[in-house]
Amino acid sequence: MRHRVAASRVVSLSSTCLLAVFAVCLAGCVSAPAGGKAQPPSEPPLGVIDAHIHTNFGDKFFEQGQVMDSKAELAAEMKKYNVVGAVSMNHPGDAYADLSDLNIGQCVGLATTVDAQRLEADLASGRFRCIKIYLGYEHQYASDPNYEPAYRLAEKYKVPVVFHTGDTSNPKAKLKYADPLTIDEVAVDHPKVTFVLAHAGNPWIESTAEVAYKNPNVVIDGSAFLIGKLQDYLPETLETYVVKPLRWIFGYVNDPTKLMFGTDWPETEIGPYLEVFKRAIPKEHWKAVFHDNAARVYGFDRPTAAK
Repeated sequence: MRHRVAASRVVSLSSTCLLAVFAVCLAGCVSAPAGGKAQPPSEPPLGVIDAHIHTNFGDKFFEQGQVMDSKAELAAEMKKYNVVGAVSMNHPGDAYADLSDLNIGQCVGLATTVDAQRLEADLASGRFRCIKIYLGYEHQYASDPNYEPAYRLAEKYKVPVVFHTGDTSNPKAKLKYADPLTIDEVAVDHPKVTFVLAHAGNPWIESTAEVAYKNPNVVIDGSAFLIGKLQDYLPETLETYVVKPLRWIFGYVNDPTKLMFGTDWPETEIGPYLEVFKRAIPKEHWKAVFHDNAARVYGFDRPTAAK
């Protein structure tokens, strides 16, 4: 009988009250979406920083990565996949080219012997955000005294030092120098310098994870676990050689500020690698891994580089 009691009460309401009730009901009907359930606001697109690319453009089709190696192609991919910034790893002797229109910061590449005067001029000018050392390709350890001037200048100018670690693309490289475990000594001896282990030391991912876990001044970029056209790989291959290793590293280090997204473009197209990488990282940490960590490490919050 409850519905009848309620009905009799409605009859006794004044016309003013009835109009008020009708207005409230009408407003609710207008604002409610189809189905009667409120929809959550759509999430803004994820802004991405690619923490590891190369921009020594050949302006021709790059067979290894199956992409056109040109500034126009890179700009198109960045726009397509909402890449709002990137870090270019220059090789020793590469000429500087201003890429600030794409918000690309650059690392100056070092050979086995460091020209400290020139390196300081490069860092002081603001053109370079970081230093890149190609361990393995250069036949000496990160702890070699030849690199000490670079570490002193990195501390002075507050820029990170990036090491190539793990597998190499050159058969003349010597892998013992690219072992990520060797970075532990350098990290301990230079606690005020941030060191980046590029490629996560792949395939020595366990050593990489431990060095980053143990040392507060060490972070990882997860670039180039696979290269080429990822769409041509079997799903189980992507899972085995990209998703599972990155997921394991992220879990072992147990600190979402320690891992950065990177591709090694033009070794692979940005978008497919981004989608595979996302599968390894819990969604609540995407902003850190795909943007904030690189912004912090490479100083994207600082003034743009000088031309």
